Amino acid sequence: MQDCVFCNIISRTIESNILLETEDIIVIDDILPKAPVHFLVIPKKHIPSVADLQADDSAIAGSMLLAAKNMAVTKGIHESGYKLVFNVGRDGGQVINHLHLHVMGGKKMGE
Repeated sequence: MQDCVFCNIISRTIESNILLETEDIIVIDDILPKAPVHFLVIPKKHIPSVADLQADDSAIAGSMLLAAKNMAVTKGIHESGYKLVFNVGRDGGQVINHLHLHVMGGKKMGE
């Protein structure tokens, strides 16, 4: 999708700091971090939001969670803890219509 910022990052049309890349996902630093460690796990397949996940997307969802866990270890926040957030829809705080998982840590996280 040409107008999707994450699709453009995946295709390298837009530059980003890619922390990890697999066949199914990429992990990038969040450009407006809400914590000392804040990165995004993004599927390469364009899925607008959690609300649009289908049964055949279960492997992608699993890859996203495992990448979040593995990057938490890499970033050194796995022992102290971290927060995983999926924003769904405008009222849920979703700004970009491409599924992505926020991983935040490095400080005590509130609700």
